[in-house]
Amino acid sequence: MAEQGDTSGRKRGYAGTWPPRIAAPVGGLLPSRPAFWPPLIETLRIWARAEAGAGRLLPWVPVAFGTGIAFYFAADHEPVLALAAIVAIALCAVAVLLRRQKFFPAAVMIAAVAAGFAVATWKTARSAHGVLARPMFSVSLTGFVETRDIRERTDRFVLRVVTMESARGTTKLERVRLSVRKGTAPPVGSFVELKARLLPPLAPVRPGSYDFSRDMFFAGIGASGFVMGAIKTAEPPAAGGGLRLRYSAVMQGLRDTIDARIRTTLEGDKRAIATALLTGRRDAISPPVNDAMFVSGLGHVLSISGYHMAVVAGVVFFAVRALLALFPVLTVGQPIKKWSAAAALVAAAFYLLLSGAEVATQRSFFMTAVVLIAVMVDRRAITFRTLAVAALIVLTVAPEALVHPSFQNFSAPLGQCRIMS
Repeated sequence: MAEQGDTSGRKRGYAGTWPPRIAAPVGGLLPSRPAFWPPLIETLRIWARAEAGAGRLLPWVPVAFGTGIAFYFAADHEPVLALAAIVAIALCAVAVLLRRQKFFPAAVMIAAVAAGFAVATWKTARSAHGVLARPMFSVSLTGFVETRDIRERTDRFVLRVVTMESARGTTKLERVRLSVRKGTAPPVGSFVELKARLLPPLAPVRPGSYDFSRDMFFAGIGASGFVMGAIKTAEPPAAGGGLRLRYSAVMQGLRDTIDARIRTTLEGDKRAIATALLTGRRDAISPPVNDAMFVSGLGHVLSISGYHMAVVAGVVFFAVRALLALFPVLTVGQPIKKWSAAAALVAAAFYLLLSGAEVATQRSFFMTAVVLIAVMVDRRAITFRTLAVAALIVLTVAPEALVHPSFQNFSAPLGQCRIMS
């Protein structure tokens, strides 16, 4: 508000705020003068042209790809896979044909949106399996134990169902997740017979909250429940469990061996935290310590992600390079830096498999792999390009990761790219 006053030179002046307050035109908050829009449109056009420049378009591709996945999860009904795939392929072909035209950036973004939508549709169709619709009691099950989690009070394992018998229905499930008394979970890879009470996957507690049933669907689990009575080990069928089951048994054996070795030197929550950092198994941490970690803001340390993967790859990289540098013949005539990067990549891949390959670990591994591969091919690893490539790989392999909590912190591994670049 301006006030009129006299200055020492007998001249009248005004004192007020800057910028001066101008009354808004009648009819709304947006300016109605035509002169306002051309500069705004021109500014947006300049920004879009700058982002479409050399090296700046790639970071926007995973954004558009993720937008297509978000459109899929927001759809009211399941899209037609064939139609979504044809549209995505056609738009990608159009984008390639327009690569020398000024409309190329827009064509790439539209094609990325369609590709994300098609990939999410394909992943859902590929993961389709039976899901329990209502509780079932005293169900006789036989199958192979695929995974096992050791928890504080109870154990939990995933059973790949071979046969399923129940008096109240003929629902066929592929996998179920069952809870048992602590210390009674069968070993991974064994063929067992049991009776269980099965429940449908847990729906969101309130609208918009975390959907556990979605994660169980993409994991191939159609029901959860608990075992009733004893678990009997039986003779497996002639077909066996397959290569995937043997791989799961080997990795679980490695985790158990590491946990047993840690158990000889540490006890209680110290052992549980050490096991979580090495193998990704966090179920043995007691609730008070787990709550204290999250309240203090340190809960992310227990989840194997960018920091852990960078430490493993960085230690192996520098250790191997330091050892090779002790030999002058190798230092002068051989690319020991590339050899060290290859060794670090192998170590990071092993750490990924050992930890269970969760979304956060996959994201960190892909970013680390891009950096290490860039070292091996004499290319500079650019931070945002590395982030974009990792995001595209994660979303292509697991489109459902877009709505997973760990994917929301995708910017966390930005710092790890500078370690070996």
